[in-house]
Amino acid sequence: MKKMSLVSLLIAFVISLMALPPQTFAAKQEEKTAKSSILIERDTGRVLAGENMEEQLPPASMTKIMTMLLIMEEIEAGKLRYDEKVRASEYAASMGGSQIFLEPGEEMTVKDLLKGVAVASGNDASVALAEKIAGTEDGFVQKMNEKARELGLTHTKFQNATGLPAEDHYSTAKDMALMARALLGHEEITEFTSIYEDYLRKDSDDPFWLVNTNKLVKFYPGVDGLKTGFTREARYCLTATAKKDGMRVIAVVMGAESPKQRNNEVSQLLDYGFNQYTVKQLYKQDQTVAKLEMLKARDKDVPVVTAAPVSLLVKKGENLGELSTKIVYKPELSLPLKAGEQVGVLEVKADGKRISTTPLIMKEDVPKASYWLLIKRSFDDVVKFR
Repeated sequence: MKKMSLVSLLIAFVISLMALPPQTFAAKQEEKTAKSSILIERDTGRVLAGENMEEQLPPASMTKIMTMLLIMEEIEAGKLRYDEKVRASEYAASMGGSQIFLEPGEEMTVKDLLKGVAVASGNDASVALAEKIAGTEDGFVQKMNEKARELGLTHTKFQNATGLPAEDHYSTAKDMALMARALLGHEEITEFTSIYEDYLRKDSDDPFWLVNTNKLVKFYPGVDGLKTGFTREARYCLTATAKKDGMRVIAVVMGAESPKQRNNEVSQLLDYGFNQYTVKQLYKQDQTVAKLEMLKARDKDVPVVTAAPVSLLVKKGENLGELSTKIVYKPELSLPLKAGEQVGVLEVKADGKRISTTPLIMKEDVPKASYWLLIKRSFDDVVKFR
């Protein structure tokens, strides 16, 4: 009798599950635990999805996205070389949490230290590079906050280069996505953040095995970065980027309850972006769109290039209409001009309506022409039209 009663209860339970509306059951399966999230498309910066994206929260080791951005800027400016050796201070070697176990006085190349930051989230590696760039971690943090203001990150403040718990150290999912977008402007960074496993000190008696803290690099096709984070206060965080069919998206999740939940929620955001949208790229970053001709410039036909990729984000099945582009130069351009200086914008219109604006910059320096060069040009013009 008891056996029959148990069977009856099981049958009744199954029937009750079948009676639930499908969306109710699905919602239970996909229940979200993260405090904040966002999904953006990299080229346009357009927000595709998200919740509580401007809530200020501790970013944990996602802080290292800004650390890596400043490192990449130093490398690009020629102030730091990949093969340059950095000597670890006692302070850098004392960092707790995730680390590559630097010894005080140990020397390691910038490339290996950056690998230690990007793959293993090494706090000691982060501080060693911060000290190399700014002299002290405090000096580097000042640069981090200056860069945050430059990027317009109004809800971000840093107290260290690592993301270790500190009072008044915070960011938002939206700010983290914009930070990641800036970092991805240095495309070489994905050569580090996409590594799943590698070794440091390969030629020593004690090689150190690196395994990426971002498991999606291995398990989600197209993911090649960027940075995980965890502290008891911040819970599980992840800023991830993936590229598919020419479109790159950035997803951020903050405050998830477990690594599995964090990865699931990021994966859902990436799936949504790739399933719903596509990108039409009109120009690549640094692509020449015009040649600048100024009467008093030393050189003629100096390339004017795009400061960022020029892309159109389109919902699948959507028709944008007739596209056109227009270059709008600044009203008053004065010589000399520096490489990288903005001289105008490229406007993209669909059926006459402006849908995007991208800065245009000089590819090279444009110095003034000498007095004698101007005289020669005038003489050549006279001869040409005689």
